[in-house]
Amino acid sequence: MELKTTPPLSNPNWLRWPGLMVGAGILVLAFGGVGALLWQSPNLPLPDLWQSAYLRNVLHFTVWQAVLSTLLSILLAIPVARALVRHRQFPGRSLLLRLMELSLVIPTIVAVSGLVGIYGRQGWLTQWLQAAGLDAGWSLYGLNGIVLAHVFFNAPMAARILLMAFDRVPAPQRRIASQLGLGSLWLWRALEWPAIKNVLPGVATLVFTLCFTSFAIVMTLGGGPGATTLEVAIYQALRFEFDSSRAAMLAIVQLVICGTLWYLALHRGMDSALVPGRQLSFAPKRKDSRGISRYGDSVLITLFASFLLFPLAFVVFRGLPGLPDSLLPLADSALLKATLRSLVIALPAGFVSVAASLLILGGYRTTRNRWLARMPATLAHVPLFIPPLVLGTGLFLAIRPKLGMNVEAFGLVALVNALMALPFVIQIIRAPLDSMDAMSLRQADQLNIRGWYRWRLLYWPRLRRPLGLGIAYGAGLSLGDFGVIALFGTPNEPTIPVLLYQQLGSYQMQAAATTGLWLLVLLLGLFLVTGLITRSPKNVSKTDQAMESARA
Repeated sequence: MELKTTPPLSNPNWLRWPGLMVGAGILVLAFGGVGALLWQSPNLPLPDLWQSAYLRNVLHFTVWQAVLSTLLSILLAIPVARALVRHRQFPGRSLLLRLMELSLVIPTIVAVSGLVGIYGRQGWLTQWLQAAGLDAGWSLYGLNGIVLAHVFFNAPMAARILLMAFDRVPAPQRRIASQLGLGSLWLWRALEWPAIKNVLPGVATLVFTLCFTSFAIVMTLGGGPGATTLEVAIYQALRFEFDSSRAAMLAIVQLVICGTLWYLALHRGMDSALVPGRQLSFAPKRKDSRGISRYGDSVLITLFASFLLFPLAFVVFRGLPGLPDSLLPLADSALLKATLRSLVIALPAGFVSVAASLLILGGYRTTRNRWLARMPATLAHVPLFIPPLVLGTGLFLAIRPKLGMNVEAFGLVALVNALMALPFVIQIIRAPLDSMDAMSLRQADQLNIRGWYRWRLLYWPRLRRPLGLGIAYGAGLSLGDFGVIALFGTPNEPTIPVLLYQQLGSYQMQAAATTGLWLLVLLLGLFLVTGLITRSPKNVSKTDQAMESARA
């Protein structure tokens, strides 16, 4: 059968204009939320920033805990990444790397419940130390717990990104270093530091922003007014004090700080990936991977893996016995009702984030305008310095008169969550698009495979797995969201994270562990289902078949 001279959707405008419109809509939505804050609060109480002792303490504590968390996360991530790059063959290495990747989507409130079960007053480690007579008066609540939780989430992500940077060292350089027998210090100076010096500012900026805008961790482990961040203060001003002027002022302060930091990082041309890569190259054995350093690396990797696994293990072992009772009876189970509410928000958020990412990437790839070509990089960072609670606050103030139904509120939460997942989903999809080989593209042009046929035969076989992963990331991030839903939701109709927070607040540790386990099961099931649905067939690629038939 002859291919049509004008394949369906072959005009570049089908890709260019929808993508540009989606990109412009996201920018309008993001900055419109901030503008709504200013519109609803024309008289910002700026003098309170230096006159109010409470606000000065909130700003100081927010910056201090973010700086401290960033320093500790990076200082832990660097030696862990170096140990992993030195040792590429040991039992459980691939599982550890997958766990480090999933630290981005592990629900915050679940990990917090596990940390409480390990390091809390009645935690496993605390009881063991007390039995051994080593109790040092440790308290999980306050600055200690906040920093510990931030390191738990951000150190694995930072180490995974740095490991990817180490693996980018050219193979000839690694072979020469191996032949010369360079030790650890010289390898650091000659190979490793040059590999991460351009990545480190971006990683540090990302970690600082995530710690600076942390909400669920501070709400759960803050322990009082002395350990309150700007994000929590915004929530309190809106939810309990109904003071939109103060909320707007704090949101603007937070936006200015995060925006300035990201501007400086991007202005320096930082090089970092928000989502760690999965392909790791092999390298020759190094001198510093043998002898006593090998045992030191083994201890470090074991302690790091235990640090990540023990809180999750607590949630599993503590929550497993109560899981059947929490799910039954089906009609009256509060956990199942919370699950339905969470899925109603999470699944649309995942699909919207993937659809928006595809349109944006398609739009920038079909334009020659230099400014428009930079749109994906811009959009990938805008939601990072406009935190979800700030965006949700502005949108809430803008459309508050129309929010009379839960469906509308849930739709707004799903939209904000999709926007927050956009930076990560764009990078998941962008990598395979950019890696499309020029020979296949030229061959498709010669065979007049364009438009819909080009997408179905050339791009879909390569994008089906990344698209499934993007949906899982987007839905997973929304599934564990506790920030925006805390602003719009009601205590009587909680999602799973809100239900878990309520159980932790009332010291129902058994019920909290069960709810946390169920949320982990849903998250893993989400990745498993999307992976199975988008799994590539084992037979011959459809692309190759189409190329052969068109050539014939």
